[in-house]
Amino acid sequence: MKLVIVTAVEQFQKDVLKLFKKANIESFSSSEIDGYKNGTSLLMASNWFSGEKGSNESSLFFSFTEDENIDTLFNLIKEFNTNLETNNPLKAIVVPIEKFI
Repeated sequence: MKLVIVTAVEQFQKDVLKLFKKANIESFSSSEIDGYKNGTSLLMASNWFSGEKGSNESSLFFSFTEDENIDTLFNLIKEFNTNLETNNPLKAIVVPIEKFI
């Protein structure tokens, strides 16, 4: 068993849910997060007092699942990312689990 974590901008939330289903990952959790990209310090300084939000609304998904499901999910994510027209690919990582109850 391993922990898989996927992040996506809000517009791809439904797509991630479909990918989890195709990968036979039926049990998972999600959370809304703010995603940031580092800007130049000059741009940051010019916006110091502005009311603009410097983040993207994003989602984080995670699941404790088996290796074969993760392999399928990673293949689906690679395919999804190759067809994107934006600069916001889905990102995924796997964390091994040493112990669990």
